[in-house]
Amino acid sequence: MTDTTTAQATAAASGAAATEQFRSKRPAGTADADTKRVNTLVSELLAATHGIIRRHKVTYAEYDALKSWMIQVGEDGEWPLFLDVWVEHVVEEVAGEHREGSKGTIEGPYYVPGAPRLPAEATLPMRDGEEGTPLLFRGQVRSVHGTPLAGATIEMWHADNGGFYSQFAPELPKWNLRGTVVADDQGNFRIHTIQPAPYQIPTDGSCGKLINAAGWHAWRPAHLHLKVSATGHQLITTQLYFNGGKYVSDDIASAVKPELILDPVPVADGDGREVTYDFALDKA
Repeated sequence: MTDTTTAQATAAASGAAATEQFRSKRPAGTADADTKRVNTLVSELLAATHGIIRRHKVTYAEYDALKSWMIQVGEDGEWPLFLDVWVEHVVEEVAGEHREGSKGTIEGPYYVPGAPRLPAEATLPMRDGEEGTPLLFRGQVRSVHGTPLAGATIEMWHADNGGFYSQFAPELPKWNLRGTVVADDQGNFRIHTIQPAPYQIPTDGSCGKLINAAGWHAWRPAHLHLKVSATGHQLITTQLYFNGGKYVSDDIASAVKPELILDPVPVADGDGREVTYDFALDKA
């Protein structure tokens, strides 16, 4: 990873890209606008805020600092980052509480639809000499009843060895370490990639100011992002982590679940590591 890439992968650029991606895939006004539900949710949110102010005797100086910070979050384009890091894991927990199949977790702000379609055994697009430990990720997609799901799709994307995502940092090819793998007639897949690195969420913008002010760390553990789907079944969005990796126990985004931790082993006849992980999908 070059110094130029590292220096230019700013919070502002990343935030703007995340906001643009969100707007392109989530048109405004798509949620059911039920007046009673809006009233309930907003009223309870405001009541909780009022309770915090009263309980902690919030001052006007603190109130004005909050207003200034919220304005800056919007100007930085970091609302998707803020919500995905500190709020989404609870939304996902509620959305997936009735699933019988594989565990999901947050999507995060760096998903881009339309990644190149690849066969059941494939190598994710990457640069010549891509840095990092080679990783073979393989498995099978089945229904919760054990039936192999032919032609299931496994969308995978992840950071590179420097902790950067294509389309959210300069100098990376558009689809670097992103692909949509189509499983074979038994739902099997074998994906060759590199093991990603842990990374800091952008800290030079408004979210970074919050992290510094609160004395938190800004790190996410190394992880693979996946969206797994098959006809007639519910799509699962998840992330998979690496046993023993840094920040697995204190992820800034609170997205790690025990069921999502991988334990790769060295490949038997070459460099790198390999791991098997199967997915079970609920009926639609």
